[in-house]
Amino acid sequence: MADKIRVGIVGATVTQGGSGWGANVHVPALHALPNYELKAVCTAHEETARASAEKFGADLAFHDMGEMVAHPDVDLIAVVVRVPLHKQLVMMAIEANKPVCCEWPLGANVAEAAEMANSGKTARVPTLVGLQAQSDPAVMYARDLVASGEIGDIVTVNLSVIVNAITQRGDGRIWQGIRTNGANPMTIPGGHAIDALCYIVGEFAEISARVTTRIDMWKHAVTGEDFPVDAPDTVTAAGLLKNGAEAAYQVASVPYNASGTRMEIYGRKGTLVLNSKSVNIGPSQLHMAIGNHDMAEMTPPDSYRLIPTDMAAGPSNNVAQAYARFADALQSGGAGSPDFEHAVVRHALIDAMERSHEEGRVVKLA
Repeated sequence: MADKIRVGIVGATVTQGGSGWGANVHVPALHALPNYELKAVCTAHEETARASAEKFGADLAFHDMGEMVAHPDVDLIAVVVRVPLHKQLVMMAIEANKPVCCEWPLGANVAEAAEMANSGKTARVPTLVGLQAQSDPAVMYARDLVASGEIGDIVTVNLSVIVNAITQRGDGRIWQGIRTNGANPMTIPGGHAIDALCYIVGEFAEISARVTTRIDMWKHAVTGEDFPVDAPDTVTAAGLLKNGAEAAYQVASVPYNASGTRMEIYGRKGTLVLNSKSVNIGPSQLHMAIGNHDMAEMTPPDSYRLIPTDMAAGPSNNVAQAYARFADALQSGGAGSPDFEHAVVRHALIDAMERSHEEGRVVKLA
């Protein structure tokens, strides 16, 4: 591998119609990190590939994914496209024996995620999944505070994720209303948030959930036609963590005035509270109190910031933090964090909630 990790990205384009996450988040994150180079861009069409490469300062432009993954000057593949396309593109990278970063959700379902994880493990290819809330400095600091026993043994945790419903969408996002596509409030804002919770306090041993669709009709922004929705937008769950703590969890997509994410962790010695508009985007604010003392803000020490100090605040920060951690793993020969195998664990938890609702029972997790 070269002195810099040379990245080929698929899903970053200067044209309209997509979510813009690749162009507006991944590209600035990679540009900000001294040990990465955005080497190549791949889009569906030759003209947009050339325009995107020029716009983002990449040397290489591709409209054939097979050519990009095979190119000797591309070290790492970043897949930042719609979830239904993840599996095909990720498998191409793995077959080319290239380390691969894929946005979350990894697959449209747990089976797809497991297939990708197993292929990556068999090929011994380093992997990274875009659960970048784990790389938010406040989340990393909260994890260490819990691990060090600052608030004592965990008794109860409560997580609330309330997001604004987007009921008018164009072609770039209206596909998310279809449940089988795997990108919805349950998997994206809910998935990122519950992953952060499990990263801080540990995994679930069992869970019971209701999973429903409360807003079942959107409007197509271009055609004006009604668009039936079956993707889950509301989850209410209760569970038991492996450490014995009780957990309550709610996700809801609401018409107005969404309150964002609030995570409350109650220990025998004290309390931690983490607030953010969106825990994966950040920034998150962390507060702690020991005993009956007032809550005080806990600013993460500088050691938790892994990106350049002059990098402007924004959604690129946590993604850049995740890339920085992955670079350390690649250089040391260790596993990425979080990798595809971890993504399967998170997919399995979401799948357990869906099965709990369908079967009307408590689901135990491995």
